[in-house]
Amino acid sequence: MLKLRELDVTNKRVLMRVDFNVPVQAGEITDDTRIRATLPTIQYLIDKGAKLILMSHLGRPKGERKPEYSLLPVAARLSRLLGKPVIFSSDCIGDEPESKASRLKPGDVLLLENLRFHKGETKNDPEFAAGLAKLGEIYVNDAFAVSHRAHASVVGVPKLMKIKAPGFLLEKEIEAFEKVLKNPDHPFHAVMGGAKISDKIEVIHNLLDKVDKLFVGGGMSFTFFRAMGYETGDSIVEEDKVGLAEELLNKYGDKIALPVDIVVADDIEQPTKTEVIDPNAGIPKGVKGVDIGPATRDRWGKELMNAKTIVWNGPVGVFEHKPFDEGSKAIAKVLVKVTEMGGTTVVGGGDTVAFVNQTGIGDKLTHVSTGGGASLEYLAGYELPGIKALSE
Repeated sequence: MLKLRELDVTNKRVLMRVDFNVPVQAGEITDDTRIRATLPTIQYLIDKGAKLILMSHLGRPKGERKPEYSLLPVAARLSRLLGKPVIFSSDCIGDEPESKASRLKPGDVLLLENLRFHKGETKNDPEFAAGLAKLGEIYVNDAFAVSHRAHASVVGVPKLMKIKAPGFLLEKEIEAFEKVLKNPDHPFHAVMGGAKISDKIEVIHNLLDKVDKLFVGGGMSFTFFRAMGYETGDSIVEEDKVGLAEELLNKYGDKIALPVDIVVADDIEQPTKTEVIDPNAGIPKGVKGVDIGPATRDRWGKELMNAKTIVWNGPVGVFEHKPFDEGSKAIAKVLVKVTEMGGTTVVGGGDTVAFVNQTGIGDKLTHVSTGGGASLEYLAGYELPGIKALSE
């Protein structure tokens, strides 16, 4: 795979896939994290005198032109962040973008309208891909969050272009995941949370063969408790995955760490009763598990502190509702300390990344992934189509 710094981009039209799928309310962007994440690549290309053409999707307009999904507000925000004008094209293929791309001067930036206004994007239609490919001479992918999708702008376009490379953001993602999956420093621990085992079966299987210990919290822990024959009250349990949890415990029992105490509540949004209980004793009916308890935070914290590599995917409690974010906060603090001591810490998955950014510790960890589904597929050991396309 070529590296961006190896390419001569001066005076060349660089067609770059970015992820500007940001939240927009009443025409205003409420969080521009994804735009900021790709600024280093954009600025580098501007400084090198490239003629930059950016393409992205926004939301799910399902192949129809819907004004609420226009990238026009993104063009305005990007212009502010760069401190220079950003040219906008009201379509991504056809006469208008072709004409605007041909008139670009070195250092200019052109943003194309939402790729998903055309059905050809998600269908990886060859004609649509060809319409995009003719806009540039060099292809760059800096959108890790969509690199697990075989869409036209991610897979179809690079197949039609000779010179292609990852942007700095994608390069960083590849390096971080390759290190933890292929060459981790041991002890290597993983923390898995979230509601369901079914979303993460492949990830759990792949990691259990690599890690020294897997700490399981969140909703998925109750399916494991049910497999051990414990009462789980009103907690979330995937009945059809109890057999799988039992298999995993039988095969990897000594590697799987489950909570030793659980915070339970009668209601998540307006609890009238919360208490800490021992899961061995069983969770009574009328209450549900909402977070790992203080003894678990303490025990897991001590074990995780010895790690040289930690991967965290999925909160260990219902972090959106305080005080059920205490467990996830405790894990986050440990990760910061491990990073300070020279360890490698990688966080992936939409909810976990949101939590880490919300607590303001993102820049204190080794790597916080920009992709939810993409990071899950990477951790599961799959080759992402968007990355594969860059090395073909």
